[in-house]
Amino acid sequence: MRSADLTAGSGPCDVTVTICTYNRQRLLEGALESIVSNQVPGGVSYEVIVVDNNSTDDTRAVVESFIRRGCSNVRYLFERKQGLSHARNAAITAARAGIVAFTDDDVRVARDWVPTIKRLFDQHPEVDCVGGKVLPSWDPPPPAWLTQEHWSPLGIVDYGDRPFYVNADVRLCLLGANLAIRKPALEQIGRFQPETQRVQQSVGSMEDHEMLVRLWKNNRQGLYAPEMVVTSGVAADRLSKQYHRRWHLGHGRFYAMARLPEMEESRSGRLFDVSAHIYRRAVLDALSWAANLACLRPNRAFANETNLWFFAGYFSQRYEDFRVAGGRTRLGEIGRFARSFMRARLRQSA
Repeated sequence: MRSADLTAGSGPCDVTVTICTYNRQRLLEGALESIVSNQVPGGVSYEVIVVDNNSTDDTRAVVESFIRRGCSNVRYLFERKQGLSHARNAAITAARAGIVAFTDDDVRVARDWVPTIKRLFDQHPEVDCVGGKVLPSWDPPPPAWLTQEHWSPLGIVDYGDRPFYVNADVRLCLLGANLAIRKPALEQIGRFQPETQRVQQSVGSMEDHEMLVRLWKNNRQGLYAPEMVVTSGVAADRLSKQYHRRWHLGHGRFYAMARLPEMEESRSGRLFDVSAHIYRRAVLDALSWAANLACLRPNRAFANETNLWFFAGYFSQRYEDFRVAGGRTRLGEIGRFARSFMRARLRQSA
């Protein structure tokens, strides 16, 4: 029987760092090394919880090697339920600190990452989460078309060198590769939602964004702090347009499941449970895609294309839900939408 929690200590600490991993032992060792090498001043204490999410490789042995060499603040936790949200929630339950910091097994944190997190929370009692830059480590170099506009599928973030609040008025996403949250806030708003999580080889998940939306709904806010820096390795297979198409398709499906308020608002009705403004956006993207291709602007055309892949994922998920729910036939739904659309137009012209 595998131990659920392998740990050498039990006292409280200032920051709990969590890494959730699945069959990536080679990457995990470097991520752990960057964390335990942090230069932490006296008076600041932290622990590291590695959540093994059903790995079949030597993940546990990697963690045990750090404990054997004297890293008594490193803990091993096994979570059988598959999925990133399940793994993160297990870490939150086990966390001994009031601040829970998240990073990934393919990320290397800066040498001052942990003390920077502690200082930011001390200096900003008005925020419940802080996040910073996730900078790329390119190997091989990116193709010419892969500009900052296409960084989302790579899990890279750089909003500049000035700090700002992230809230209901500034809805920018702070990524879980470089994110820290007050544990009491998580207890109030709820933890990470399995419905929006990444499982094994799925892509395009949005568990970080969905959690932030709930934070904003509860009149809480976060802080983008550019001095809080990590570096993420970008795998070669993520540098292809094929991967980006697949990511946006998956991202659209996850967005459909999350039902975020800005996507659900509709003044002109809904068709197959998709708001009319989403169809309008897709039509505009299709026209722009054709125009950019005709004018020999392939990079701009690809940006439009990825938006269309997002729409395809979003629509396919909603249409699937519509079919499962039963009720109206397709023709009946189209007729209902047409009547609703005409009534909205009449109201606008009155």
